[in-house]
Amino acid sequence: MTKYPSILTYHKLGEKGRLLDEVQVEFDCPVIVTEKIDGVNARIILFPDGFYIIGSREELLYGKGDLIGNPQLGIVDELKPVAEALVPSDNLRVYYFEVYGGNVTKGSKQYTSEKKVGHLLFDVVEIDPYKFKELCDLPIEQISAWRENGGQDFLSDEELRNTLLDVPVEVLFELTPRIGFDQKILLDLPISLNNTYDWLNRMLSEGTFAKLDAGGVGRAEGVVVRTPDRSKIAKIRFEDYERTFRGRKR
Repeated sequence: MTKYPSILTYHKLGEKGRLLDEVQVEFDCPVIVTEKIDGVNARIILFPDGFYIIGSREELLYGKGDLIGNPQLGIVDELKPVAEALVPSDNLRVYYFEVYGGNVTKGSKQYTSEKKVGHLLFDVVEIDPYKFKELCDLPIEQISAWRENGGQDFLSDEELRNTLLDVPVEVLFELTPRIGFDQKILLDLPISLNNTYDWLNRMLSEGTFAKLDAGGVGRAEGVVVRTPDRSKIAKIRFEDYERTFRGRKR
């Protein structure tokens, strides 16, 4: 129910992970562009009574008060202070973070040379307690179908930014970096593979905006493009286009 749904690539994926010329997520309104962090997807599930569960994308790792937690990738160690300080609301809330750096992924060196670990918030879902109870009574296949077909109620970008106002200063965290946020890009997103790759290089010409220390190598993984209400979302990653272009003329 609270697992983060898959994000489609902007261009459709074909055989062997190569992109096709077909755009599968079309944007016809202003969009927000955020940096896609090369880390691990993690979540804090916060119940109205203050109980919380910390998980990776696939597994639940720790519940408030547990004596023993799953140490997978350092997620619990990184997010437990945040979970302890978050203020509950009337609804069940799920906070989605990218935990990155350390030895989390192959790309960790892009952000740190000192094995530092960080976390950035990229989405929040709210589930009404009555809806939560209703969903708990369904077979897991129906819950999965509900999730993957847009059933989760994500906060808009404005609401997402407003959640930061309630975060205690001692555990202050940030959103994934906004790129060109002050002037929402009134896109004309590129259509062709070549133009999209060139656009991505321009957007991230300075490398990652999420370095944890000065020694990070500094290459960004890509971007996530979304509408302000998050009704549409897609990812655009360097490696997908470079894999596609490899061995063929652009």
